[in-house]
Amino acid sequence: MKAVQVRVMGKVQGVFYRASARSEAERLGLSGWARNMSDGSVALLLQGEDQAVDEMLAWCRVGPPGAEPGWLDVQPVVTDASLTDFSAA
Repeated sequence: MKAVQVRVMGKVQGVFYRASARSEAERLGLSGWARNMSDGSVALLLQGEDQAVDEMLAWCRVGPPGAEPGWLDVQPVVTDASLTDFSAA
């Protein structure tokens, strides 16, 4: 089990990045969340099997059509057993 907190900078708001991230995370069986930040970035908490988290990080570098992620800041965090699904607030 692996958990990371991610900050995605670039053109990631107004392009359905969070909703698309939720769909992809659910497909991969991940729990966590995606949130728009006031500086224009998107923050995500990704938790699940190592390979699934790695696949989601690869997706984050590309995003949905119309997104232009510039860079990702990825930090390992402690897993949270209370997270059972993925939300995009």
